[in-house]
Amino acid sequence: MFWKNIIFIFIFSLFFGFRVVANGLPDADRDGVPDQDERQIYYTDPNKADTDDDGFNDFEEINSGFSPHNPQAVKTIDSDVDSDTLSEAWEIKFKTDPRNKDSDNDGVYDGVEIDKGFNPLSVENSRLKPSLRINLQKQTLDYLLFGYVWKSFSVSTGKASMPTPTGDFMVVNKIEKAWSRTYRLWMPYWLGINSPGIGIHELPIWPNGYREGENHLGRPVSHGCVRLGIGAAAYIYDRVSSGTPISIR
Repeated sequence: MFWKNIIFIFIFSLFFGFRVVANGLPDADRDGVPDQDERQIYYTDPNKADTDDDGFNDFEEINSGFSPHNPQAVKTIDSDVDSDTLSEAWEIKFKTDPRNKDSDNDGVYDGVEIDKGFNPLSVENSRLKPSLRINLQKQTLDYLLFGYVWKSFSVSTGKASMPTPTGDFMVVNKIEKAWSRTYRLWMPYWLGINSPGIGIHELPIWPNGYREGENHLGRPVSHGCVRLGIGAAAYIYDRVSSGTPISIR
């Protein structure tokens, strides 16, 4: 009888006395995803191995790039179960709730807040901290959030005889409609950088209304500045501030 009790206690402890773990952390539903990650990153059910009841556990779906919230076979980059215009792949990056279209309950959908440059987890209208990356070879400008490319635009940088400088810079001033004394034309949505006479701006406008460079985006033909197209320049101008880092390579 004594040995039977010992065996019973051992078996009970084996199955119920020890916490199941994943990566050294508690994993209540034994799906391979730590409970804290289920609550704080993926917003899956830590007590249910298959949150969306599609026959695949959360670990399998997450690690194969599929949504653990969508019973359909949809990749996280294409899944938007809460219809907030933000895919689940982006929800994971921003740590927003993929089941709640307004994670901070401020009345604005997560996707809309992010696209306008605001933090979707703050009711204080705090701004996100973007950065810009300009690729001279590809003639593109990337608008990055948390190091991820949120938007990418075609640009026109300096021609061979007047190249755009390379290196790490920052925005030092903003002028909605700047005037170039040198070339005597308007440069809408000017973002000056800490390199003399160089900035990012919309396609320039001559005093007679002629818009220069409409067919030049994607080719290096400017006098050293980085030209953006109509719409793209206003988008960037509205979302960056002085101090925003810029990488030009």
